[in-house]
Amino acid sequence: MTWLSDPKLRLESSSMKSEIRFYRTGDAYGCFSNFSRHEIALKGKKWPTCEHYFQAQKFAGTEHEEQIRQAKSPMSAAQMGRERSRPLRSDWESIKDKIMREAVFAKFDQHPDLRETLLATGDAALVEHTDKDSYWGNGGDGSGCNMLGVILMEVRAELRSEN
Repeated sequence: MTWLSDPKLRLESSSMKSEIRFYRTGDAYGCFSNFSRHEIALKGKKWPTCEHYFQAQKFAGTEHEEQIRQAKSPMSAAQMGRERSRPLRSDWESIKDKIMREAVFAKFDQHPDLRETLLATGDAALVEHTDKDSYWGNGGDGSGCNMLGVILMEVRAELRSEN
């Protein structure tokens, strides 16, 4: 269940007292970015970043998946994943949130230092602050969906319940 579909989560997030914004990997909380250099293991492979995994899953089961996994940087992986010359899987729009959640959970589950950083945010709203993305980010002015932030808060709640 996501923040958008659960009124209780929506109410909780709207009443949070503090907000933590992130975007660039070199900034405070840069580890929340999918471009942060934290390897994850999923689908029997190691992925250099969450971005590599996410972009590659647009082409799961094809040679493009492996090409993106081996991209030199998360920016290269993102650019490759956005190339429409590659055959985007037909169910992508319906599963992209699930894929992102898998990657984000793996990252914070597999890296204890990152888990500690995420859990230390308490009940703060986590916001990918950028005008470059109004789905995964907040659109720069708060009008975006902030789905990466929402997923981070869901993962934080799940990890907290495991402790």
